[in-house]
Amino acid sequence: MNQPRNHEGDLGLERLGGVNLNLLVPLLALLEEGSVTRAAARVGMTQPAMSHALGRMRRMIGDDLVVRQGSGLVLTPRALELIDPLREVLRQTARVVNFPGFDPAHDSRTITVAMTTSTAFVVGAELARLIAERAPNATLRIRNFVAPQAADFTDNGVDVVLLSEAFHSPYPRERLYENRWVVIAHRDSDPEASALDLLTSLPHVTYDSRHRVPPYASMDAHGVDYRIGTLISDHLLIPHLVATAGGVALHTYRVAVAMAERADLRIEEFPLPVAPLVVDMVWNPRLADAEFKSWLRGILVEVAAPS
Repeated sequence: MNQPRNHEGDLGLERLGGVNLNLLVPLLALLEEGSVTRAAARVGMTQPAMSHALGRMRRMIGDDLVVRQGSGLVLTPRALELIDPLREVLRQTARVVNFPGFDPAHDSRTITVAMTTSTAFVVGAELARLIAERAPNATLRIRNFVAPQAADFTDNGVDVVLLSEAFHSPYPRERLYENRWVVIAHRDSDPEASALDLLTSLPHVTYDSRHRVPPYASMDAHGVDYRIGTLISDHLLIPHLVATAGGVALHTYRVAVAMAERADLRIEEFPLPVAPLVVDMVWNPRLADAEFKSWLRGILVEVAAPS
């Protein structure tokens, strides 16, 4: 007769037997999305079902998990502590059951890419087109920032941040593309004026930030006189102001070319030595799906390739 064995590793299994482990998947979706509606859509549940599951999660964990703040939800300290362990548990579970790899043709995840509005203006439309074409059941979420905060790299389900060299990253970066600096002016500006003439004779429309764009350092170093006429806090609006109100500005080539299709802009090469603006990919360090990461990297590289 077989004798019962002593399984030291089974300690606590009798308690887990009374826990609905099916709640772990919607729980992680809720913590990553910070929204009952988005979490429900992500795991294929109705909103009422997710709300009901949230009540059961709260009783199971003994914590509110999410609390309302203003018009949205914020995670409790306990909820923030649960994100990493939950991801690891579910990742290991997927390995145990031999969960199939990433299949873009059928995957219905939300793909979140964070970037500035200027970067979105350059790559956003093509990124949306390719993801809709190759992952028809996925949802693309583009999150915009003026200056990234530490949480932008890891929270809210962000998969990757597209980051210019002007911003610091606490995590490794991969080069995506370079974007050279150009001079932009109204199309009706003096056709005989060189780029340097435009920079010295017209008032500048420039980004309102304590970190000025690199071409200004080059002009300062070469003793070029110029006057700031307008400051604006949205870098993407600079070409619009130049095209409608006149003046001159310094911008990146890809934004200027895309904007020139919609506005009266003259584009000239910047006349002094200056390094191009580079945009890097910074991946969420918690993103463990290597197949998905490789697929999305390929999409981004294709989108960023010069046309």
